[in-house]
Amino acid sequence: MKSIPMKLKKIIIPLFLFLIAGTLISYTLSDNERKDKFLLGVIFQTLNYGHYQPAVINDEFSKKAYKLYLERLDKNKIFLLQEDVSQFKKYINLIDDETKQTSYDFFNLSNDIIEKRIDEAVVYYKDALSKPFDFKKNETIELDGDKKDYNKDKAELKESWRKAMKFQTMISLADMLKAQEQAKEKKDTSVEIKSYAQLEEDARNKILKRQDDWFRRMEKVNRNDRLSLYLNCMVNVFDPHTGYFPPKDKENFDIAMSGKLEGIGATLQEKDGYIKVVRIVVGSASWKQKELKAGDLIIKVAQGEDEAVDIIDMRLDEAVKLIRGPKGTKVRLTVKKIDGSIIEIPIIRDVVIIEETYAKSAIVKDEDNKANFGYIKLPKFYVDFNDRNGRRCSEDVKKEVEKLKEENVKGIIIDLRNNGGGSLPDVVKIVGHFIDVGPVVQIKTRYGNPQILSDDEKGIIYDGPLVIMVNTFSASASEIMAAAIQDYKRGVIVGSNITFGKGTVQRFFDLDNIINTNEEGIKPLGALKITTQKFYRINGGATQLKGVSSDIILPDLYSYIDIGEKEMENTLPWSQIDKVPYKRWTSTYDLNEIQKNSNARIKANSTFSLVNTGAEYLKKQSDKTKQTLVLVKYRQEQKEIKENSKKIEDVLDKPNGLNIFSLALDLPDIKSDSIKLQRAEEWHKELKKDIYLKEAFSVLNEMK
Repeated sequence: MKSIPMKLKKIIIPLFLFLIAGTLISYTLSDNERKDKFLLGVIFQTLNYGHYQPAVINDEFSKKAYKLYLERLDKNKIFLLQEDVSQFKKYINLIDDETKQTSYDFFNLSNDIIEKRIDEAVVYYKDALSKPFDFKKNETIELDGDKKDYNKDKAELKESWRKAMKFQTMISLADMLKAQEQAKEKKDTSVEIKSYAQLEEDARNKILKRQDDWFRRMEKVNRNDRLSLYLNCMVNVFDPHTGYFPPKDKENFDIAMSGKLEGIGATLQEKDGYIKVVRIVVGSASWKQKELKAGDLIIKVAQGEDEAVDIIDMRLDEAVKLIRGPKGTKVRLTVKKIDGSIIEIPIIRDVVIIEETYAKSAIVKDEDNKANFGYIKLPKFYVDFNDRNGRRCSEDVKKEVEKLKEENVKGIIIDLRNNGGGSLPDVVKIVGHFIDVGPVVQIKTRYGNPQILSDDEKGIIYDGPLVIMVNTFSASASEIMAAAIQDYKRGVIVGSNITFGKGTVQRFFDLDNIINTNEEGIKPLGALKITTQKFYRINGGATQLKGVSSDIILPDLYSYIDIGEKEMENTLPWSQIDKVPYKRWTSTYDLNEIQKNSNARIKANSTFSLVNTGAEYLKKQSDKTKQTLVLVKYRQEQKEIKENSKKIEDVLDKPNGLNIFSLALDLPDIKSDSIKLQRAEEWHKELKKDIYLKEAFSVLNEMK
């Protein structure tokens, strides 16, 4: 973590005063109670001094926090009764007061009630699934919790559970009937043909087991888990990207950002009380050791030569804590194999590299192999916060560009679709690869004038034609890069109408470091991710809410669905500041002509026409939240949905006329590893069906 800015050093004194006062008045409290009080005080002291636009802690704040908490506590209204909510309502204007007093009366009440209601719900679902359902009876179920009222009493709640279980059973029964019908058509004798009554019973038993598993996991959700939920509902009133991270969640965030973790390299899931191995990560410690396999059940974990700990019925996150560990240390796993045998597997932990998170490139050519372009996929703007020498996206993109230059490409496409952002300094460096020198983004803090982040390194790594691909889910750092390239007219932005619209910057604050106390029972407190800045384009406009509009707009399946920052609650507003001087790129292409030609291609392209039709259909389906509970009607509706979906899938599954190749410098490494070769082939196969890449290719071809 970086050193605390001067403005934020003001936090220290108030926090110390808070801690001293807290110690004096709470010496009789338990460690957990004292920790909770410290935590609430530290969070709001930090937010008050560190947030870009701190919320005023008043009745309006209380109403917003109350609304968020109630929505998240019981989103689908399947546990709480109207009488419960009536008890809660007396706190609707008191959460601000409780926050100031570091009191948890509302939370404690809600936690006690929701635990009680969850226990009671076990009876409801078991009773509903104990007897056959009548799927001819004309009934419907509302699936959108926002459109439902809380149940007025237990009888009404029980009826809601009956409908919910009937709906899930209907889905399962429909699948079973379809599978049996297909088996009959194919004369597949391996499938046992059952009566409708038998299938209905099997479907109910399947849902019963699923519900048992779900409630078993619910039992492991403890007070601390719900406390994190409660705290985040208050913190999210400041803005949707400010959040509280308990220690384990912050660790997982760091792993996602760095693209690596230290451990055994296995994907795990909780199933029937066991920790099951789902996948072995290629190149990981488990992969090298070769004994642990997908399907294995881990029943005990031991550190080094210590005694093993039984993890049956342990929460997944708690089990992962035991299994994950520093590179070079030994963990011993007692495993039940698929054949029933039980063995102990010793594994020396190592750094697991999650390759899918890193930049990679390919050569893209047309059917005649005449046009020769480069393609770089950048899934996120990654950086290893804990290792100065770790991988970072700016260096990786630079390497990929250099390799593409050796291939003598005539243009480069950088794909930022679905890239949710990441490291801001790396965005500046990447933009700097394509411009000489100049500003890239303006950063506005709560205090003072905007700061201009610039590319100060003279020279350009690549000066040829450039296309940036974006979509609705390109956010934050992706939008900064697209905006800078667009403002400089350095390249053409191809994709959705607008990007996500996240124009804020967050920073992590380790709460243990901020409070600087060693009092027993207080640490670890976790971390706060706080919105500390807003960023602005060099032309002065914010990307917040408005995003970046593409130069070439392509139809997509989400065209008519409201997605993005503007759909979130408590967002910071759009604003504008003065632009900064910058020198636009001297382009050799006519953007108006390119747009005209692209529009003509899109209009004539039957695939894009079908995508647009699919987008309209998807919007219609997303607005339909009431579902029939009549089996025949449901099956007919599903048939129509699948037919429409298949039309789109079939069109999107067709070759786009492009040829994809690995780079010459990458081939020796890829060919030396069968797994890498398989991954490359699968990736290339996907790109050969990507109609959006085809249009980006066509745009780039006109630019050159």
